[in-house]
Amino acid sequence: MIEIIKKEDCTGCHACYNVCPKECITMEHDVEGFLYPNINTKKCIGCNLCEKICPIIHQEKVDNNPLAYGCHNKNEEIRSQSTSGGIFTLIAEHVINSGGIVFGAEFDENYNVRHNSADDILGIEKFRGAKYVQSKIGDTYKQVKQLLKEDKMVLFTGTPCQIGGLKSYLKKDYCNLICQDIICHGVPSQYVWQHYKNLISKDRNIKKINFRDKSTGWKKYSLKLEFIGGRSYEEVGNENAYIKGFIKNLYLRPSCYECAYKTLNRQSDITLADFWGVEGILPNLDDNKGTSLIFINSDKGKFLFDKIKNDVVYENVHIEKSIVFNPCAIKSCIYNKKRDLFMDNYKDNNFTDFIYELTEDNPNSKLFIFIKKFMFEIKSITKIILYSSK
Repeated sequence: MIEIIKKEDCTGCHACYNVCPKECITMEHDVEGFLYPNINTKKCIGCNLCEKICPIIHQEKVDNNPLAYGCHNKNEEIRSQSTSGGIFTLIAEHVINSGGIVFGAEFDENYNVRHNSADDILGIEKFRGAKYVQSKIGDTYKQVKQLLKEDKMVLFTGTPCQIGGLKSYLKKDYCNLICQDIICHGVPSQYVWQHYKNLISKDRNIKKINFRDKSTGWKKYSLKLEFIGGRSYEEVGNENAYIKGFIKNLYLRPSCYECAYKTLNRQSDITLADFWGVEGILPNLDDNKGTSLIFINSDKGKFLFDKIKNDVVYENVHIEKSIVFNPCAIKSCIYNKKRDLFMDNYKDNNFTDFIYELTEDNPNSKLFIFIKKFMFEIKSITKIILYSSK
């Protein structure tokens, strides 16, 4: 029987939940809003499959030579609707057109995030775009296994730990399975997201959520909520409290601070990410409309990239160079010492003010005002020097 002693050792991947032959494992939220296995000991038969299947207890080491490319979809409409370069859509469309099934993360009716499947082009639209909250896997691993046994091509997309969970659950490689992960910063609490979403929506019915709206540009993206009736809420990413708290690691899952999947040698066939720093590394691909960084991790990944590359603008790049501005590829996020303070008190405080206070960016603080004035003086002096030197 699996036992979670340290919460850092559970990613919530659902492998144990899917493998239990007696269905005596349920995934329950803890007080912070993260899912952990809960075992009904009366139903448990002691087969220990849950422990044998755990990808953290039995970690898989990969020895490969991944290739890296900067790229974007030639279709500008798809690219504009995507988080970065629109490469996921090309991969998913190829699988669908080959008679396959695509699994990915979508918003449910309450705008929480879950994994689901799609078998047509229209269906993959719900998987497009970033979702800054941990998705619920549910029984999708079981669904994948059944489809693979039926010789269906399957594309499963998710975080590296979700790919690890699926691979561990399946226990063997399938030639008709393609896994695509992301360079993951970490996964936020569902409870924190629900709290923030309710504050912003103010009982209005949500029509659409976009964590990475590009109307202000790819690099200066916005979080945007559209409501039924035509109203909307939009705020630039680096000024938005929820995004700020996410980036500052205030409400990530405990396992994200000790992630077992931070490596260039990945279990997935393909890895996708934003190509931050592209302007200095591959400037020809920098137009502020979104550029993807893609790792080709396996022969299956290379085969698939060859299938879509006629629809892609791309340049190869040394993989070590490609992650200079994307350290989340190989490093866990740093634990924020104010995390517990936030998690214990965010419901009792003004969310935005509390985030600013804990991230030391409070616009009303004397230190923040002093820094702003200092930076203004430095910029003014610089302008004078530049003007005088002309």
